[in-house]
Amino acid sequence: MAAVVLIVAVTVVFWWIVGDQTNEAARQLDAEGVDLDYVIRPLNLSPAGERIVGVLACIGAISAFGVLVLGTYTRKIAFGWWWVLLPLVGVGAIVGWFWRVLTAGEIGANTGLGFAVVYACPILVVLLVAVAVATRRLQRDRERRNHPS
Repeated sequence: MAAVVLIVAVTVVFWWIVGDQTNEAARQLDAEGVDLDYVIRPLNLSPAGERIVGVLACIGAISAFGVLVLGTYTRKIAFGWWWVLLPLVGVGAIVGWFWRVLTAGEIGANTGLGFAVVYACPILVVLLVAVAVATRRLQRDRERRNHPS
C-alpha cells in the first residue's frame, strides 16, 4: 500500500511543482475574455487549493518513502522491489509533469505537447521495460527459492 501511495503522491507533487504551463500571452488574453484552447481542461482549483493538495502529497510521499525504507531495513520488504518501485516513481513524476503540459491553455496549437510526447514517451517506455525486467527477475528468484533443482 505504501508503494501505491508513494507513486500517486509523487505524481501529484510533480503536478503541483510544475504548475500551470499556460504562457503569459495566453494568460493576458484569457483575462481579456478570449477563450483559450486546451487539450484537456485543467482542474478548477484555486491557488490555495493547489497548494493544499501539493503539500498533502509531499507529506504522503515522504511518509510512504519512510515506511518503505523502514520495511526494507527490517527485511519485511525485499530490497529487490526497489528496482520495480523506483522506475514506477519516475513514471509518476513524468505523468505529473505531462498532465500540466496537457492542461496548458494555448492560442492555437499546443507546441509544448509535441515536445512532451517526443521526449517523454521514450523515457516512459524505458522505465516500464525496466519495471518488467525487474519484476521478471524477482519472479525467477522466487521460483528458484521455492523449487530448487
